[in-house]
This record gives sequence, C-alpha cells and structure tokens, in this order.
Amino acid sequence: MSEQHLAAVAAAAATEHGTEVKMVARKVNVFYGSTHAIKDVDVDILDKTVTAFIGPSGCGKSTFLRCLNRMNDTIDVCRVTGEIKLDGGDIYDRAIDPVQLRARVGMVFQKPNPFPKSIFENVAYGPRIHGLVTNKADLNDVVESALRRASIWDEVKDRLDQPGTGLSGGQQQRLCIARAIATAPEVLLMDEPCSALDPIATAAIEDLIEELRQNYSIVIVTHSMQQAARVSQKTAFFHLGNLVEFGDTSQIFTNPVDQRTQDYITGRFG
Repeated sequence: MSEQHLAAVAAAAATEHGTEVKMVARKVNVFYGSTHAIKDVDVDILDKTVTAFIGPSGCGKSTFLRCLNRMNDTIDVCRVTGEIKLDGGDIYDRAIDPVQLRARVGMVFQKPNPFPKSIFENVAYGPRIHGLVTNKADLNDVVESALRRASIWDEVKDRLDQPGTGLSGGQQQRLCIARAIATAPEVLLMDEPCSALDPIATAAIEDLIEELRQNYSIVIVTHSMQQAARVSQKTAFFHLGNLVEFGDTSQIFTNPVDQRTQDYITGRFG
C-alpha cells in the first residue's frame, strides 16, 4: 500500500472521527542480521483509538510493534531503518533516551510478568525511577489511580504489600497494565495480552481496553480475529513482513481490498 494512500486513509479517518494522528511510521524496515523481517511499512496510529495488528504467526506484527517503543534496540543483530514519529518527534533520534521514550509508550507483554515485588512496588517502580513523584503521599495516589484505571484496585487494596506473583493470571495481567499506565504514557502497546488467559479474564481485559482508549492510543497485536473485531477501531493486516492492508476494522473484516486479507479472514491460510 502506498504512503500517499495510507496518509489519505489516516487523514480521512482523523477528519471523520475528530481524532489526531499520534504516531506516524514511514518506510520502516527491520533486519535481523541478513533476514529482512519488516518491509517498507507505512502506518498512522490515531490518538484515543485501538489499532489491532493481525496476521499469521511470524508475519512481523510483534516485530513492528516493538519498533514503536524501540524494544528492538535490545536485540544486538536487529537493525531498524525508516522513520517513526511520536507527536512529530523522531523516536529514533540519537538525542532520545529509550528509557524515557518507554515511559511515554508503555508496553504490556504476552505473558503476565509482574516483578518479584509487592503489588504496590510493581506499580510504584516506574513513577519512582522516572522521578514523577516527590513524596510518599503522591506516590500512594499514583499507585491507587493506576490500579483503579486497570480495574483491579478493589481486588488488591487490602494486600498491597503481598507479592504480585501471588495473583491469578488475569489479575497479574491487569497489574502489569497498571504498572504500564502508572508512568502516564500516551501510547500503550499490547503484545497478545490475552493469549495466556482464560475466557473470563480475557473478557475483563477487553472491557478494560475499551475504557483505557478514552485516554490512550492503544496498539494491540492479537492472533484472534474475533478479538480484533471486538476491541479495535483500526486494523492492520500483516503478511510475510508486509503491511498488506490498513483501515477501519469494520471495512477490513467485511470488505477487504486485498485478496490476501480476504483469504486470511475467511480461514484459507494462517
């Protein structure tokens, strides 16, 4: 899909929904050594919108997601080219501190990964290391607010000093979401956040995503097309490292432009 067409689609969507573009990716390529994993991807991420990345296993959707907060920097053999901007600023600029970037672009991983600390310290860690609070009272307020926004406060408020690892899988994932939003990010990346959860916990996370998008731009990688259809307003379909199609979720699922998208959605491959 051409850069001009993608820009036109995003601009039309922004005009239609009154939503601003939060992140812009242009001609993004990712190489693992000699392997060309992502090929000339152009996409616009709108503010206060859930964008789903779908596609078969190994298609590059998680690799591209990790470009958005420079998580690929941690892989020695990985090289990223092209341009990714957050509010107009190049996130790959040498002057940008990746740690500070990740405070603005938070991430929730596939498997819940609470720190081996108390529930309170799991959430307090980010605000503390980023210097977002100056006293204990403010820190208490930030922790409570994040746990409330992650819809887990009522379940943990009486055991904040107990280990986060003692929670159920679904509770651990909501704790990890609370940890991610405690630094007041502008964008929240979610890499298959429900794949390790049962249907009830998955439904709770999906409800939470709908609430969080009122305040955040959310990008979710999911292997579940049903989940993408339920939670997202925009969908990007990846195949063999290429962004095949990007548009309104309803259009992607009911009237895709590309035959490969149609074949994937109807179960002919993937």
